[in-house]
Amino acid sequence: MDYVIIVAGGKGLRMGTETPKQFLPVAGKPILMRTIERFYEYNPDINIILVLPESQQEYWHQLCEEHHFDIKHQIANGGDTRFQSSKNGLALIPDDADGVVGIHDGVRPFVSTSVIDECYETAREEYAAIPVYAVTDTLRYIDQRGGGKNVMRDDYRVVQTPQTFDIALAKQAFNQGYKAQFTDDASVVESLGCQVAMALDPLSPRPKGSEGWAVPTPCRVQRVGSFSVKGQDERSATALDCVPPWSLPVTWLGV
Repeated sequence: MDYVIIVAGGKGLRMGTETPKQFLPVAGKPILMRTIERFYEYNPDINIILVLPESQQEYWHQLCEEHHFDIKHQIANGGDTRFQSSKNGLALIPDDADGVVGIHDGVRPFVSTSVIDECYETAREEYAAIPVYAVTDTLRYIDQRGGGKNVMRDDYRVVQTPQTFDIALAKQAFNQGYKAQFTDDASVVESLGCQVAMALDPLSPRPKGSEGWAVPTPCRVQRVGSFSVKGQDERSATALDCVPPWSLPVTWLGV
């Protein structure tokens, strides 16, 4: 059974004259409803978990009544950080659940169902996947002395959401303490030593000489911790026994 955790705000915002952006209307409905609808369109059976600050939850219920919004979802409390918000959402998933969980930004309602499908299916095979697109702007590296130089933009990708993971792997990753280097959910999983497959957005500009690529995650070879691997007996490991990513074939994951 698959899940999606839709994160909409890490901390409570005042519900005064300024409306949090997840509640701003898009074609007559709050952005957050459009985001939920997109995942429901992808899979009507997906389990939806919405992470909202406690201070916004009553207002959200009011909006659902006003718009007759009846797509089933659970609500988890937002945390002080993105890490804590994602962790709170994961806590609502049973520990014995088998499947893929996606973590998505609540204010990204325009992600295509093809990208969502690509991320979930890639994570089903590779245990962790993120959608990326090619960089088109000029990038400049700044050193410690304030100097800088241009870098090859073909060496970089912009990361999007949903970021998708095997449920057991995600739960283990978020059991560790928060670290400053956790800039997104994939970085939490990577801190275990696990590679994350990258799927190029099929609508993004293609890098020169290649349509797109993905590096398979070594987590399909051996997993961290004690939990079942598809088709294998339960195992216990203190560290990843990984195939070096540079030894694995590069494959196109676009649609």
